[in-house]
Amino acid sequence: MQPELPFSSRRSPVVCLNGCVASSQTLASVIGLDILRRGGNAADAAVAVAAALGVTEPCSTGVGGDCFCLFYDARTGQVRGLNGSGRSPRALTLDLLSGLGFSEAQPPSVFHALNVTVPGAAACWCDTVQLFGSKKLTLGEVLEPAAELAERGFPVAEITAHDWARWSKALKDDGKALGGDFLINNQPPKHGQLFANPTLARTYQELARSGKSGFYEGRIAEAIVDVVGQNDGVMTLDDLKNHSSTEVQPVFTDYKGVRLWECPPNGQGIAALIALNILEHFPMKEMGHNTSGYLHVLTEAFKLSLADVIHFCADPEKVKVPVEGLLSKAYAGQRAQLINMQTAGVNEHGAPPGSDTVYFAVVDVEGNACSFVNSTYLGFGTGLVPENCGFSLHNRGANFSLDGSHGNCVGPEKRPYHTIVPALLTDAVSGRLLCCYGVMGAFMQPQGHVQVLLNMLEFGMNPQKALDAPRIYVYYDKTDGQWKLSVEAGVEQGVAEELGRRGHAVVGPVSGHQRARFGRGQVIAVGCWWDPDASEAETDARVLWAGSDPRADGCALGY
Repeated sequence: MQPELPFSSRRSPVVCLNGCVASSQTLASVIGLDILRRGGNAADAAVAVAAALGVTEPCSTGVGGDCFCLFYDARTGQVRGLNGSGRSPRALTLDLLSGLGFSEAQPPSVFHALNVTVPGAAACWCDTVQLFGSKKLTLGEVLEPAAELAERGFPVAEITAHDWARWSKALKDDGKALGGDFLINNQPPKHGQLFANPTLARTYQELARSGKSGFYEGRIAEAIVDVVGQNDGVMTLDDLKNHSSTEVQPVFTDYKGVRLWECPPNGQGIAALIALNILEHFPMKEMGHNTSGYLHVLTEAFKLSLADVIHFCADPEKVKVPVEGLLSKAYAGQRAQLINMQTAGVNEHGAPPGSDTVYFAVVDVEGNACSFVNSTYLGFGTGLVPENCGFSLHNRGANFSLDGSHGNCVGPEKRPYHTIVPALLTDAVSGRLLCCYGVMGAFMQPQGHVQVLLNMLEFGMNPQKALDAPRIYVYYDKTDGQWKLSVEAGVEQGVAEELGRRGHAVVGPVSGHQRARFGRGQVIAVGCWWDPDASEAETDARVLWAGSDPRADGCALGY
């Protein structure tokens, strides 16, 4: 039994000059920092951290999942993106699922092998190093520290041990046993217990030696297809061999002098941008931080933005996604008028013009930044572990709709609606990098982006305080057809009661390990632009200010 977690963060922000890494595992942050000190840049370090997190936090992430990347090039001021999400198998059709008795009302279990889409992380790691890396380190040198960590073993961190046990039990309750690669004497490891994963070390070495073909062809690919097929999935060797990540043009919106960058659909990052566009129409600072009025408007803006994104967000290679219309300031103005300051609204999706789960941040000495998120979706994903590979396969296909009229309906070679979204913040005029940040946690992620940004920009909080502050989480509960509002412990009781009087279905206060629903963020800011009392010279300084979420096990490190 894991102890209930208290929450009394009093961390100082990390300040440094040359390079910084913030992640949810201390050992991963150390590995990323070491890559920077050896001459690697932010992209090199990000991939090293991703691989290390696959070792130390396999109940959240791994090479059997997907990833997305935003890269800020200090030399050009350009923001570039990589979509590292995989596509569904060619044989996965709505007719196939219907023939098996599945429907929108009765979908497969989230842990079913039919929810395994092609794992995109391996290709995206390779492409991140190739496209954005320093060229001073090889892929093998980038992956080596994580491989060594997997081979030699490490002591499991506290929150990770809790999540490891929780997801192991969830799989067991669903009739699946987590592979022996992730158990010790058939039990999940305890806090502080040494855990090694030598088969994952060999997977990393194979990827380093042969690149993408070392994962998507040969032994590893065959093991993936075998375990999926043995569990009634339909993935083939061709599905894996044909996979590629995609360079994408990031999308953005401007809010009070800053520009927030997100990856475009099939990712849900546009939800944060839509919400900010709506919030421009309200005096957020004057309302006061986490007051009932402030949280009411935030909640309504999130409901409006999420309703739009859940309806419209899909694979843009398969359906037309009205990104320009959704991000239109005029459309946001129309949506803002739907918010009643006294009463919670139903907030269905609108009709825009043209309509139809670890996060980490790295900034290097040259000023490049890599905002990176990697996930297996729910815990260990499907919990299916390819033989002698050391990783589990994600269940990202669980986010497909089984409604034939929906843009995100399941279909062959299609990317599903994706929750994982990295973020970057630049000056809207100069293009100067202000912040590399993100908040992981399924549908919480864009909401976390907005709340942490407002904490800094509107209320002058440093990166650590911005992450420490209590958050809310808005979600649609299909079981009773209601929007719910989770309120974290730390929000005043009277505020929560007032939100209930305004018609919100308030859940909470939420404390202990249940705080995981509010996400786990990392922030690296360049200069103290968030500080209203700082001089212009201080704001533009090359000092890096970093914070790491106390809801996770990790830390920010710099040199």
